[in-house]
Amino acid sequence: MKNDLINEFCWREENPGDSVLKDEEKYKAAVDWAFQARCQNPAAFDKLTEWLLDDKEWTDEKLEENEQILMQGILGRFRAQNDSLRQYLKELEPSGLVNTATFGRLDNFDAELSGNTQIGKFRDAVAHMFSDFSSMKDKNIRKQIAGGITGPAGTCGVDFFGYINLLKDCDMDVQFTLFMPDVAKSQQKGFKVDHFEYKKMPAMRFIGKESIGDLSDSDMQIAADTMHALDSMTEYKSGFDYDVLFIHHFGINVDLEHCHPFWGRFMKADTPVPEGFVSFDFVPKITDEYAAGLPYISQFAYAVFSGDKKELSKKEGYDVNAMYDVTRNIILGQGVLIPYPEKYWTAEVFLDGYANGSSAFMFSVEL
Repeated sequence: MKNDLINEFCWREENPGDSVLKDEEKYKAAVDWAFQARCQNPAAFDKLTEWLLDDKEWTDEKLEENEQILMQGILGRFRAQNDSLRQYLKELEPSGLVNTATFGRLDNFDAELSGNTQIGKFRDAVAHMFSDFSSMKDKNIRKQIAGGITGPAGTCGVDFFGYINLLKDCDMDVQFTLFMPDVAKSQQKGFKVDHFEYKKMPAMRFIGKESIGDLSDSDMQIAADTMHALDSMTEYKSGFDYDVLFIHHFGINVDLEHCHPFWGRFMKADTPVPEGFVSFDFVPKITDEYAAGLPYISQFAYAVFSGDKKELSKKEGYDVNAMYDVTRNIILGQGVLIPYPEKYWTAEVFLDGYANGSSAFMFSVEL
């Protein structure tokens, strides 16, 4: 059991022969490992969760071995791997190849591996495990450590989020900063990103009407009617005054709630809502624990594209479409938080008006 659980993970191994490689080859080796680990490690974390929840594996006779497996064999090895990777990248940093966002993600991972977790709901359970491993005989503590099985898609839809789920996210974040920048570049075929920034807006109110979602003549008529009405509300402009197609899921996992698109614009906070229109409020920051849905956060990544507009809206070969995927992957590569699912939203931006195709994208983040 000991080696089986530990060996499920894709560990990064130092190769003595790497010393003769060029800097580009060394960095590529780290990127390739990260991609392989992203493919392999989610299932390994799920097996770890299964093991923690299996009562017959947590008898008095197995407790000492289990401590070696979990605390030294897995958590300790992640700490050692992070130290090794950090040093490896630091040596490559003068080459200009290294995505420095990786260092922040490694620091965050190490903080959680230390036992001083920032997540209040299982902080006590983690502290008990680190200070007195015999506490793991308590099934309730093990449940808070284990969390739920998530599959390869990630932890956002898990029924019960625990410490192992958090470590899975931390591991994933490190990997994304290594390989996602290359993915985002490779996806730009027939178009390119001209401008990318993060925006923190004041409180806003989106006002609009629900889209049919198919860009048909009927749908475009909804857009036309919506924008014509909003044109008369000049005193309520927010400063981000483009026509947009706003999309959200009411803060619910996309597997459980389909997307809801709305034609409209972002207006000042508390703008009066015309009859027949809907509104969604945005605030600069959420200070309390997240609740799904409104209000959303008025922080977002903003990407402006140029190129073939058919390529920009292309869906084939993408998770959603070209602009969505590239914007999201740049965010993941930079280690910035996407507040999914509770405060997740996106919007296509029509810089030249709704009738002329979208060429910019907004993607919710928390900075």
